[in-house]
This record gives sequence, C-alpha cells and structure tokens, in this order.
Amino acid sequence: MEKNIKKELENRILVLDGAMGTMLQQYKFTEEDFRGERFKDFGHPLQGNNDLLSITQPKAIAEIHAKYFEAGADIVETNTFSGTTIAMADYHLEDIVYELNLESATIAKKVADEFTAKQPEKPRFVAGAMGPTNRTASMSPDVNDPGFRAITFNELRIAYKQQVEGLIDGGVDVLLVETIFDTLNAKAALFAIEEVKEERNIDIPVMVSGTITDASGRTLSGQTAEAFLISISHVPLLSVGFNCALGADQLMPYVKRLSEKSPFYISAYPNAGLPNHFGEYDQTAEEMQALVRNYLEENVVNIIGGCCGTTPDHIKLLSEIAKEYQPRKVLVENY
Repeated sequence: MEKNIKKELENRILVLDGAMGTMLQQYKFTEEDFRGERFKDFGHPLQGNNDLLSITQPKAIAEIHAKYFEAGADIVETNTFSGTTIAMADYHLEDIVYELNLESATIAKKVADEFTAKQPEKPRFVAGAMGPTNRTASMSPDVNDPGFRAITFNELRIAYKQQVEGLIDGGVDVLLVETIFDTLNAKAALFAIEEVKEERNIDIPVMVSGTITDASGRTLSGQTAEAFLISISHVPLLSVGFNCALGADQLMPYVKRLSEKSPFYISAYPNAGLPNHFGEYDQTAEEMQALVRNYLEENVVNIIGGCCGTTPDHIKLLSEIAKEYQPRKVLVENY
C-alpha cells in the first residue's frame, strides 16, 4: 500500500479521521459493556479502557470507522492508542495486547476495504495508532528525584514491538506514532518499527505526530518544533506533524515551521479548540473549518484531520475544503 498512499499524497490532501474517544462517549458504555461476555468475571474494573472495546464491542468500533469514512476521511486510526503492555498494565490486561492490536486493525481494515470497493477512485487507508504510553523515558515523575525514570528505553522498545506486530498482522497500511510528548518514547517506537521491518523483510510507511503542550511552543520534554523534527529525521518517514493539546489556530505556527523545514509530508490534526471548564470541546465544525482553511491557503499540510472533541461533522467540513486546495509539495532541499 505504500506506493498507493504516496501516490494519493502527491495528488491531493488526505483527510484523517477525528476522535475515537469523543464518539465512544456517545454510546455511554457501562462497566458491563466494557467487560462483555469474555471478561464478565474479570477481577479488576475495566470501564474506561476504550481499546478493549475492539474485543468486547467490535460493532461500535466498526460503526465509528464507517461514520468517519462516510464523512470523507481517507485514513482512519485503529482503536489502539493505549495498546501496549505498559498502558494496559493499569487494567491488568497485558496478556491480550497482541490480540487487541490485531483485532483493532482487522476491524478498521475490513471497513476500509468495503469503502474502497465502493469508491476505487478514493482508496481508504488504515493507520495503526501507537500512543505515547503513560510513562516518560526522558523525565522523572518525581520532582524530588530528577534522575529517576519510571521506564527504560528497552522496556518501551519491547512493548512497542509487540504492538507493531499485532497492527501489521491485522493489515494496517501505515503506522502512526502519535501524540508524542517525549521524543525518547517515540524513538523507542521507531526503533521497534525498524526492527520488525528488518526481521520480516517488509516496508511499511511510518507517520509521526508530536504534541506541542502549551504556548511555550515546546513538547513536554522541552523540544521546539525544529528540534523535534531533527531528532526523528534519521528515520525514513512518510510524514511528520503535530496533533492534540491545541486548537487549529494555536497549532498553526508550529505546523508552519515544520512545513518550512521538513523533507517529509506534513500532517496536522488539532483539537476542536481548547477544552472548557468541564473538559469538553465547544468548537463547532464550522468554526474549525474556518481555522483549518488557513492551513490550506498557506499550503502547509498534506494530511489534515481532527483530534480531541472532533466528530464526523468536523471531518465532513474539513474534507469538503481539502478538495479545493493543492497539497503541499515536498522540497528535497529542506533535508
């Protein structure tokens, strides 16, 4: 699929889906729903483990993917943001991580293939979502012990490798290392990906998306946009970009800086504005569309989508304006 997605990126701006979590909240799943039949007697609470729903509520996950494709998305992410043994340890479900990634990828791929069959001129793709985990390799969680680390690079590498194998076996078209707040974690993920590629003698496109955490313009581990780009540019990436934490207007300057320096395609999928006092997102699809139009007019992106708070309504309006503009051209001299 690598040639296909690259061919599409050369010709048009691709649209990524919106938030999985935002859509799942609408189902109002209970503890019993999260458990399903298989985990009904499991000895620990499972509500809130959205990744598990790929096993216990697969129909809902498939429905959400389909809604995003119907809204105009070209790429959907697998329901695997927390699909590592590190994140699943919170729910005592480390043993099902490979299965969880395999099932999530299989569900998304089946829906994607159905839409591609109906519209061969608009092929749909599946991105294997690889989140940052809930640990950080380059910073201490203890202010009284700056040298302490809650996780090692090698532990991250092993965990990510298992996730990568499940996603690839489930049929994803591209791997997406996303919401990166600590680039050392991302480097472990990228190392694991390269390891699997070498062992299997395969090639699969890789997307990377970092997170600018606040108005300082830096990631949580302290990197500027340029430093973040440089520190991952040793890997042959399909795209690099930013997502989450900020709305489209706040994220724009940092995406633009990446665009000016990057030899890769550029992605951006901001939140639906900033959260209100209740942690909810109020920005409408129309408001977000108006802000994202600036990205397209300034020709800084190749892939556009939505993160927290975005729904198929947001993606529908983004896909409508994406058709009006030419994609950003990759400049080799940026390298």
